[in-house]
Amino acid sequence: MSPISIIVPCFNGAATLARALESCLAQPEATQILVVDDGSTDASASIVRVHAMRDARVRLLQMASNSGAARARNWAALHATTPLIAFLDADDEYLPGALAAAHAHMEQHPHEAAIRLDVEYVGFPERLTTHPDFGQYAAVLSNTVPSSLVIRRSAFLTLGGFPMDEFFRRHGGEDGAFSWALREIFGQRRFTGAKQVRMHYHAGIHAERFLNIQMGFVEADPATRAETVRCSQAFLDAAIESVRQVRALNTMPTTANPG
Repeated sequence: MSPISIIVPCFNGAATLARALESCLAQPEATQILVVDDGSTDASASIVRVHAMRDARVRLLQMASNSGAARARNWAALHATTPLIAFLDADDEYLPGALAAAHAHMEQHPHEAAIRLDVEYVGFPERLTTHPDFGQYAAVLSNTVPSSLVIRRSAFLTLGGFPMDEFFRRHGGEDGAFSWALREIFGQRRFTGAKQVRMHYHAGIHAERFLNIQMGFVEADPATRAETVRCSQAFLDAAIESVRQVRALNTMPTTANPG
């Protein structure tokens, strides 16, 4: 069985969580499905427990209080026991063969840190999907949204996981910051052609806000944009330094007594 752990952060996601979990269970390559209940007040935890009774790959992790998706994902990554980790939001779903393609790619390219799945956008407003630049911006989203990411756990931890700035938690953008660091330090490629993960629309989704701004339907707040760039640059700088320090470590075994 292939070494991939799927991480699913969930906050009050009972309406869609079963669909997401069923799509995870349909991936033979998944050896772990770690669902992080991020302080939900609905039936999310119960849904996970029912699925865990059916399939031992499913495991429930519970945060003490709502801490945001980035912190939930990072915490789950510490519990993962596989070389590869994948992320799926509780309102998204994998399509058949998604992780098979990702695992095959990573096996064939052992020096690549990650691969992005191609995203299908379902239920988005027609004013967005019929815009002449929708394809261009949809590709940008496919390179940033967590549900498209399959990454080596070692690379993810070296980058520091998703940034957990309070600014990102309030305004979003941690996905873009992580993608920027991943691209600059390790590079990232994305499958094109057949869709492998499905993002379902719901009101207020970050993808809609991104598209609204990029297509000119909404004016971006200059202060928010500037702070997003500042926080993203700070995360990139910290990730670069982390990778530099790891690469500088002596990996040869030693028998010397440091005392």
